[in-house]
Amino acid sequence: MKKSRISKNKQEKLIEHFVAGTTARCAAELVGVNRKTAAYYETFAKLGYIPS
Repeated sequence: MKKSRISKNKQEKLIEHFVAGTTARCAAELVGVNRKTAAYYETFAKLGYIPS
């Protein structure tokens, strides 16, 4: 897997939102990333693996 292009801070914020139960689309708006990027990270968060 390629190295992530979003900052560690944004990755951590996305994970915080997913743990809280926020949808990928809403989390993307709050963090400031593309909704498809957030959905990608949500998939890995459910599996317990975060790409770095």
